[in-house]
Amino acid sequence: MAVTPPLLGARRIVVKIGSSLVTDEGRGVDAQAIGDWCRQLTRLGEQGVEVLIVSSGAIAEGMKRLGWAQRPREVHALQAAAAVGQMGLAQIYETSLRSLGRASAQVLLTHADLSDRERYLNARSTLLTLLQHRVLPVINENDTVVNDEIRFGDNDTLGALVTNLIEADALVILTDQQGLFSADPRKDPDARLIAQGRAGDPALARMAGGAGSALGRGGMLTKVLAAERAARSGAATVIAYGREPDVVLRLAAGESIGTALSAELPKRAARKQWMADHLQLRGRVQIDAGAARALVGEGRSLLPVGVRDVAGEFHRGDVIAILDPEGRECARGLANYAAAEARLLAGRASQDIEALLGYVAEPELVHRDNLVLSAPADPDQAQG
Repeated sequence: MAVTPPLLGARRIVVKIGSSLVTDEGRGVDAQAIGDWCRQLTRLGEQGVEVLIVSSGAIAEGMKRLGWAQRPREVHALQAAAAVGQMGLAQIYETSLRSLGRASAQVLLTHADLSDRERYLNARSTLLTLLQHRVLPVINENDTVVNDEIRFGDNDTLGALVTNLIEADALVILTDQQGLFSADPRKDPDARLIAQGRAGDPALARMAGGAGSALGRGGMLTKVLAAERAARSGAATVIAYGREPDVVLRLAAGESIGTALSAELPKRAARKQWMADHLQLRGRVQIDAGAARALVGEGRSLLPVGVRDVAGEFHRGDVIAILDPEGRECARGLANYAAAEARLLAGRASQDIEALLGYVAEPELVHRDNLVLSAPADPDQAQG
């Protein structure tokens, strides 16, 4: 059975570029290579595809600038190298993209930004706003402030988390290998390239065992595990050699390059399952008939004006149940405002939010991208 190429028709992709590629095997930031990847991604942007970069290389570039031959073990030394290297890395990306007529933004994230519900929504809103303004975000872990207990551990994982965060269609991991092989091709001459697979297949993780390079922390195993994580939001992953000519453009055109790992569930179904699995509903809001029609019949967001009652004590980013006028759960989603704020906003127009609260987080109480419709259910399950 023919398999649809992961990037064919994708409208939003995350491209992760590894340290050895960005720094030309540790010799310093490779401005020419970065310029070529930026050219490819700018071309995709001109075709209507939204693109984000997750770039490794800050620590490796810092090591080079500081004259360190080996990656240090101490967290404070890694943080120092990242602080030094981040300057050069950001400058190269900004210069390359500006020369192509594309605006860029640097975004540094930590694990806490994506594990805390409120910061999760803030990060998501920022990235989506940048994309709306045709700005290409360049994302890295905030190595200068994280400690070893809360590190992502590698930018493959960060790439998958960003893919989940913004509901991208696909994750592309550019590396210094051709893809995933059945065995280590450096040791086994009979090793064969795995062109296709399913993210989450335990056999793939066994094939991918092994350490990372001297520059980065991730090996092929972290890439396979990142693909499994990305698949939780319905995104496919491609692992490919980053120096293959026009690799991203060719992937987007449907060419088979490297290893493609498909997601078991499509994006919308995966998002619905993720939301449904959050059984710890922190509260509920009851809406009027007009709001119910807008949500269920038209796929619209929930605006404050349609809210009639707010129950429970929830925070921004918590999952709440949305009840129709008869008290039946019709949807659930991530709240843009805390319960106390939602009570002030209930029944009021979105243009009144700033006057009532002194600020505007979002014009909606629950945005349609963070909302899923519910199957008919017992209203008691929505108690907060």
